Amino acid sequence: MGTTIIATLAIGLVVGAVAKLLMPGKDPGGCIITILLGIAGAFVASYLGQAAGWYLPGQPAGFIASVVGAMLLLLLYRLIFRRRS
Repeated sequence: MGTTIIATLAIGLVVGAVAKLLMPGKDPGGCIITILLGIAGAFVASYLGQAAGWYLPGQPAGFIASVVGAMLLLLLYRLIFRRRS
């Protein structure tokens, strides 16, 4: 279980950077928030993949699924914080 969390964190760091490259533009939070969203995207992709039966329990999500999860969270983040400003 502990190695799964560490693997998801490591994937999430890279995924955050890739999501930022794939979705250029001004983000309200900057690079740190994008990396944190990448980590969250990796966790979301792992959870949804396990719920859908794509991954075994305890297995981290794949790289592409993590990137998609991070991009969705980044899009949501942009929509929420652009409305407030």
